[in-house]
Parts: sequence; structure tokens; C-alpha cells
Amino acid sequence: MILINIQIKELESLIDYGSGTGLVSLELSDLVDSILLVDSSQQMLEVAKAKIFHKGITNSKVLCSDFTEETPEFKADIVLMSLVLLHIPDTKKILQELFDILNDNGKLIIVDFDKNLSISHPKVHNGFLHNELKEFLAEVGFKSIKIKTFHHGHKIFMNQDASMFISSGIK
Repeated sequence: MILINIQIKELESLIDYGSGTGLVSLELSDLVDSILLVDSSQQMLEVAKAKIFHKGITNSKVLCSDFTEETPEFKADIVLMSLVLLHIPDTKKILQELFDILNDNGKLIIVDFDKNLSISHPKVHNGFLHNELKEFLAEVGFKSIKIKTFHHGHKIFMNQDASMFISSGIK
């Protein structure tokens, strides 16, 4: 599903924000010029580094950073955020930060959970309504915004049945 939405061109740079161990983005390493895995957990990035080394991936680097606190000065063609947005309290602020690091015509891709009223946790959003997220993305400046539910699963979000969406927007 992510590959369909990326429509990657060679020589593009990808930032996987909240990459964790690189489960998603390292599978895309053959399709882009460079990947920067960004996560606030050094432990997760150590696992990602080991994967990069063992798989012989030469175009991927890691960066320990939290863009909610400080955004480094660099640009990318694609920013991917998979199951991360629900952990960030200020949705609009992080979307603005990601918009700012994208090159012109760059693409933001978000994979996350649809709103689920069965979920309640003080540190995690209970998913997102498509129209609200679209509104946030548009307010920040994204165009050509698309959101689609692509998966329904049994007990996949805090032990509750849930559905997941993929969203994209162009700077």
C-alpha cells in the first residue's frame, strides 16, 4: 500500500520520521537515492543501524532527533510517518514541521489509525477522522490531499479492533 502511494522517482530522498527500527523504510531502500531514519529513541536506531549493516544497505543513515522539540535544517522529497502521529500531542505543529522540511512538490505520507472511540489513553490520540486530518493538512499548506482506509484488523490498536488509513499530501 505504501509503494502505491509513494510513486517513487529515482534520486529522491526519503525521511522516515519516527522510524523505529526501520521496519517500513528500509524495505524501500532500493527505490530511493537516500533514506534518513529519524527517531527519538537511540535504542531503536541502534537496531536500525544493525539492520542497515547486515543487509549491506549503503544509502541509509540514522538521526536521533525529536522534531517536536527542534527540527534540523535539511530537506527531503518524501517524508513518511507510520504509526507515529497518534503519539504526538500537537498534530498541527508536527505537520507544519514536516511541511517545512519537504522540498517543493515533496510528498508527506502518513499511515495511522482511524478514529476509534473504544480507545482512551492520556498519551495517545485515539486515531484520526479523515476530514479533521485533511483540514489540518490543508491549513498547513498541503495540496492534493488523499486519505483512504486500507486495513481493518482484529485487536490491532491497544487490543481493540481497528482500521488504518494512508494519507498523502503534496507541498
